[in-house]
Amino acid sequence: MIRRGFWLVLGATGGIMGYRRVARLGRRVSGTRGTSRARAGVRKRRWARETIRFTRDVREGMDLYAARHPGRVAPTLRASADTDNAEKDDR
Repeated sequence: MIRRGFWLVLGATGGIMGYRRVARLGRRVSGTRGTSRARAGVRKRRWARETIRFTRDVREGMDLYAARHPGRVAPTLRASADTDNAEKDDR
């Protein structure tokens, strides 16, 4: 129990520190500090446009995958009928 608490605290601390660093990097990359608001607006629009394009590409890829792998509708975590009827090995 103590070991789990240790890893929980360590993960939370690392997550907070990582989030702050990523946020700082995002502000630096977006150029919101030290540049004019007009340039920052252009950059934000460009990032938004690229994000939308990326999302469309991912959705298109998912559609292609679904088209190439049809028929898997049932959950795959259940035991199959073959497993239920098979004799058990008592080794």
